[in-house]
Amino acid sequence: MPGDGTNAAPIRDRPPPARLLDVTRLISRAGRPGALTGIDRVELAYLDWLCGLDTPVFALARTRGGYVLVTRAGMVALAVALRAGAWPPARPFDRALRPQHPDRARAEGLLRRHAVGRCLTPGLARMLRRHLPPGTACYNVGHANLTARTLRGLAAVPGGRLAVMIHDTIPLDYPDYARAGVPQAFAAKLARVSARADMVIYNSADTRARAQAHMARMGRVPPGLVAPLGIDPPRPDPAALPPDLPPTAPYFIALGTIEPRKNHALLLDVWEGFADDLPPGGVPTLVIAGRRGWRNERTFARLDAARARGLPIIERADLSDGAIAALLDGAAALLQPSLAEGYGLPPLEAAAQGTPVICTDLPIYRETLGAFPVYLSGRDAYPWRQAILEFAQGRGRPGDKDRAGPDIPTWQAHFDTLFSTGG
Repeated sequence: MPGDGTNAAPIRDRPPPARLLDVTRLISRAGRPGALTGIDRVELAYLDWLCGLDTPVFALARTRGGYVLVTRAGMVALAVALRAGAWPPARPFDRALRPQHPDRARAEGLLRRHAVGRCLTPGLARMLRRHLPPGTACYNVGHANLTARTLRGLAAVPGGRLAVMIHDTIPLDYPDYARAGVPQAFAAKLARVSARADMVIYNSADTRARAQAHMARMGRVPPGLVAPLGIDPPRPDPAALPPDLPPTAPYFIALGTIEPRKNHALLLDVWEGFADDLPPGGVPTLVIAGRRGWRNERTFARLDAARARGLPIIERADLSDGAIAALLDGAAALLQPSLAEGYGLPPLEAAAQGTPVICTDLPIYRETLGAFPVYLSGRDAYPWRQAILEFAQGRGRPGDKDRAGPDIPTWQAHFDTLFSTGG
């Protein structure tokens, strides 16, 4: 039944003859500072997986100059450039298409250099039929380029099969947390997935239940597969930290975009209270690693005021994965007071490094983290204050509270699950 969390994806008799990944989201990340987002990492993991297969593989991207199709060589070059943050020089044509976004121009130019097929928007179906073997499995795992035109083009491949990953339905479940227009756009996107996907991949049973409830109202619930996302924590790189990091212990870290649902306001309540009633030098440091997002001007103003007041709060928007891993290694705990989450990679990554986690009591965290974290309400700052003080004093480590570490999911297990359906 829809939403029951069981895997009911149709099983193929044999593996597909070829696979295609939409990388439109990944090339859009070119030049953006800091670590990749959680969804970016998923798309990159799929790119790595496909590059390692023996069967023919392709990547598709929608660019300013139309659609571009590349094979393995272009996919490997894309993965290397993404990790290095270094792109080949843009040619005049690329620069002319993206005059305001030089890094995006270079990324799209890289794909054009390796293209086996290029077309303007109306020619997508014809291009894909020409280059893709019948029965190709197509994947979109980035919540991007799920346009009617793209989905019709993929459907034109004879015997092809489209698998779409849904990471969360937060814009529909919590529209007040989204930017203007996003809930409506997401609803339209999910309706297209409902109508056209042959299979939907979910990161958790919680996400599956939420998404299928919405799609049931849209008229069709495609077969679904729950495959937890793999956790591959980056190697800590202390040399990548700026001079003011790490701070003097004890310190705590909060990861993620500073947006309303991440609930940084609760942490500011705690730290402002510390400043009022703890002795000088007795306030632990809070490191907020994430860029400023949307609809959160009051929190931004409080952050600015906290720094002006001298509170030990450090805000960084451009830390690399290795730098963040180094911070997690020395942190007293990861703080995750989110009011809504899709999968919540940071707590799992922290747990994989053995860093304690204090988080909101959300169903997705119960599903993925079990008894490992300290669970608290996201609406009451006082328990957070008490827990943070305990951890700052070394009295809150999970081992001291008999909290078993969670089973950290792997990408191998994720793709084994996908393979079990012939996907």
